[in-house]
Amino acid sequence: MEKKFQELKQVLEKHGFLVKIFENGVEAKEELLKEIKVDETVALGGSMTLQEMGIYEDLKNRGNEVIWHWRKDVESPLQKAIDTDNYLTSTNAITMDGKLVNMDGTGNRVAGMIFGHKNVYVIVGKNKVCKDYEEARERIRNIAAPLNAKRLNLSTPCAITGKCNDCNTPQRICRVETIIHRNPNSCQVHVYLVNEDLGY
Repeated sequence: MEKKFQELKQVLEKHGFLVKIFENGVEAKEELLKEIKVDETVALGGSMTLQEMGIYEDLKNRGNEVIWHWRKDVESPLQKAIDTDNYLTSTNAITMDGKLVNMDGTGNRVAGMIFGHKNVYVIVGKNKVCKDYEEARERIRNIAAPLNAKRLNLSTPCAITGKCNDCNTPQRICRVETIIHRNPNSCQVHVYLVNEDLGY
């Protein structure tokens, strides 16, 4: 995986992303806590990776203002998350030719990845690395989306079958797809490649 990460790092850097490689999530979290200043605001996108890392608790405990709609500690968290200095999230898939591929239900996470923040940090476990867009799309349809639908107890076919049925149910979570080809002009995206499985 180290060679693969080095190849991916070079491609991503050519596309304008800032990239670091870590052996595990603990090392990645330590770097995040160094990069993000205590007086800066932080928003988190919906992410099992971030939950597994425990970054929300560490940021809150040291004094950062942190907004995460998964925690009901502020009013209108999705709106307030738009204006923070930093945005933390993961990605559903990343391709070896340097694309960040994501699927959302509401769109707040993918919007936060491309606009509204000075810095965006995308933490990517090795399980998210895909050969190309087609493999990334398959990963989202048949791994990430079904697992998230099941976690949220949604009434979607994929929550039961574990496979995408391209449904049109009211609770469908595959509604907004984004592909980030290059670092957006509006912010700096930092990609943290982590040599362990993280999230869905």
